[in-house]
Amino acid sequence: MKQILNKPFSSVAATVWNLLLVYLVYQIARCEYYFENASYLNYTSNVFKGGLLFDTSAIIYTNALYIVLMLLPWHKKESRGYHQFCKLLYLIINGITLAVNLADSVYFQYTMRRTTTTVFDEFSNEGNLGSIIGTEFLNHWYLVLLFLLVMTVLWKLYATPKAATNLRYYYIANITALLIAIPLSIAGIRGGFTTAVRPITISNANQYAQRPTDAALVLNTPFSLIRTIGKNVFVVPAYFESQEQMEALFSPIHVPTDSLLSANEWKDSCGTSKNVVILIVESFGREYIGALNKDLDNGRYKGYTPYTDSLVNKSITFRYSFCNGRKSIDGMPSILSSIPMFVEPFFLTPASMNDYTGLAGILSAEGYETAFFHGAQNGSMGFQAFAQKTGFQKYYGRTEYEAAHGTDDFDGTWAIWDEPFMQYYAEEMSKMRQPFMTAIFTASSHHPFVIPEKYKKDFPEGSLPIHKCIRYTDMAIGRFFETAQKQPWFSNTIFVLTSDHTNMSDHPEYQTDLGGFCSPIIIYDPTATPAYHDKVAQQIDILPTVLGLLGLPRNDLGHPKKYFAFGIDVLNTPAEDTWAVNYLNGIYQYVKYGYVLQFDGTDTKAIYSLEDRLMKNNLKGKTELQPQMERELKAIIQQYMERMTKNHLMP
Repeated sequence: MKQILNKPFSSVAATVWNLLLVYLVYQIARCEYYFENASYLNYTSNVFKGGLLFDTSAIIYTNALYIVLMLLPWHKKESRGYHQFCKLLYLIINGITLAVNLADSVYFQYTMRRTTTTVFDEFSNEGNLGSIIGTEFLNHWYLVLLFLLVMTVLWKLYATPKAATNLRYYYIANITALLIAIPLSIAGIRGGFTTAVRPITISNANQYAQRPTDAALVLNTPFSLIRTIGKNVFVVPAYFESQEQMEALFSPIHVPTDSLLSANEWKDSCGTSKNVVILIVESFGREYIGALNKDLDNGRYKGYTPYTDSLVNKSITFRYSFCNGRKSIDGMPSILSSIPMFVEPFFLTPASMNDYTGLAGILSAEGYETAFFHGAQNGSMGFQAFAQKTGFQKYYGRTEYEAAHGTDDFDGTWAIWDEPFMQYYAEEMSKMRQPFMTAIFTASSHHPFVIPEKYKKDFPEGSLPIHKCIRYTDMAIGRFFETAQKQPWFSNTIFVLTSDHTNMSDHPEYQTDLGGFCSPIIIYDPTATPAYHDKVAQQIDILPTVLGLLGLPRNDLGHPKKYFAFGIDVLNTPAEDTWAVNYLNGIYQYVKYGYVLQFDGTDTKAIYSLEDRLMKNNLKGKTELQPQMERELKAIIQQYMERMTKNHLMP
């Protein structure tokens, strides 16, 4: 190595050498990304091969100015000061990309994908990011050391060109190198030389991944950020030539069942409509709930939610239940407006400006009083804007809570602790006129995974940092129901409990492509008979299912009125017709008929039996249901994309 570095480098040779060092830096970052998330990812030779393709694109994008400055054929620039500037530029640019890659390795376990530019909109209203980043620096000190070590090596191994002595050779070499570098750079950015090659995008990573989850390992974060700047999120495919063909397979326009109430009965019951309470519990994945995992660990698994376990035994639950996204901002539209996440979070896309409503808006039109509760800073995550857009009449955030109860219950990072805020929730509902519809979004089972000091002995550390938070939040849910049971509205209320998304996992069954979307959907009506359904349910089914239970919406004559939802009324749908869909790293996952189909928008990549919980046995081409599942999924995708781009999100 010393012999190489002691040789007099030309500017061309120095540029090539220094770019090769950047490739090494990207591979180090990829290895760290893998080791940080080894329980979720597989590092294969294909990952390495595909990684070089995406690294090349990112390296050229970010180092383009450096390459031009180094190869510029002008001998008077060959001075110490000029090359010190080039070195500084090189170290800053590649230091930033290294830091971004390392930081994103920590974020992966919450999203199961590389970060894109929507992250800037996602956290644009947060005032606590500084403290969170500071905490993560301490928690992941080894990444800081790795960053410093790699940057030191990069600085030491950097090759500075020697002064040119043969000007004729210098100009020939640099002009030739620059002429060669231009087409090579274009090809590197695009992902290939031929005109038939379209510029590679994030979805191309699936070509080198065994599973959709592994696509994150093939990619690098600078590429994911660059390739999503200003991009059109929704592209309408041409699977079907006519609306009739699509609607024969799938339509998001629904009419509530007319079998529950006749028009006259509905008029007579207008004053006694049931209240609706939606509990969206942060990171409350199905894995943590013992009552929903009786077969886990050979039947020995207890979970971390004793109160929720007792609630499950009194409720309607489902054999399979899924969230429709991996972020909090995915959960809101899915649960409250029946709009799943495809490609990017819905309300970070231009389609969020479309005309649409949600459960609150539909029930407001039926005479309900509606309110949304979130104990974080008002405006956090864009929830307040979304709540207002979808028909919630009132919003209760940290501002309203502290005006009523002071500032002592703030957790110091995100929000009011779940226990006091859920008590506040119950109190405020008791002030509302019936019938009412409310939703609460909890916050304590969120990174950085802390609980109130007074409960640290009651809820010690589990095998994962989140487990103590799940125990605490489960206790808060239990105390909420204790308070609610004493209220006059309790017995006339339908409660729905779900999570916004899943989180950290220590069971391989929940670390698969599909397992990462397993969320509880628990429907509790104090006056109804508990039931366990051998069905598939998903977050986008909550809106139509609740409307089905209520027999709403209705027109002035009491007849059923159309509404919009991508999900279905799962309780009034036969088991064989229930389904779920989600999107992960360019792959749509469609669950139906006892299988999960993985489809990249063009071709089926894999199909697994739902009994194959570790997703080991790919049945592609081996089941007669595959063509039918493909047609149905294509109808869902095309309906989604057309309606997003044409502003058709209302009946």
